[in-house]
Amino acid sequence: MKRYLTVFLAAAFVSTAAIAQTAPEAVVKSAVQGTVEAMKADPQARGGDMSKITGVVESHFVPATNFQRTTRIAVGKAWSTATPDQQKQLYEQFQLLLVRTYASSLSQLRGQDVKFQFLPANIQAGGNDAVVTSHVLSNGGDDQIDYRLEKTSGGWKIYDINMLGAWLIQVYQRQFQEQLNKGGVDGLIKFLTEHNARNAS
Repeated sequence: MKRYLTVFLAAAFVSTAAIAQTAPEAVVKSAVQGTVEAMKADPQARGGDMSKITGVVESHFVPATNFQRTTRIAVGKAWSTATPDQQKQLYEQFQLLLVRTYASSLSQLRGQDVKFQFLPANIQAGGNDAVVTSHVLSNGGDDQIDYRLEKTSGGWKIYDINMLGAWLIQVYQRQFQEQLNKGGVDGLIKFLTEHNARNAS
């Protein structure tokens, strides 16, 4: 699954202002190519320095996403019962987990000549939700990755991805529900915090 996470990791906007009125498929194209180019342009990141690659993710990817919505959906009903402080901790810890996961996946693109194809967006009813299908062409073959975006005042933002037939949020929903059943919101926060601590670079 890590290989498939690579493209979602690369889905970063080069400039939020520049893409505010851009079509969803153009946003994804600019994001993917812009982030990969940024990583390859940094000698240390290109050499495999994970702290530098993580920096690329934080500067190019995080500002372009709505991770709070991703977190809210993944946590489910428990989000509405969590206190503001608990919500803040859930958001911060989940974002940290995603950033590190994406940085690890992005590092796999360093020495590859990867090409991307992006199909026109399938915009859902109301025009505020869209799905963009992409193809990742590499030595490993042709992998299809679907991106889900929402239309906001700042333009289209990616908040979910479909890999191997499973949307990322759905995968985390199952994991989070297990922790919520065991220890409630505090239990989930503890689980995420400990996971991030174990995987700290």
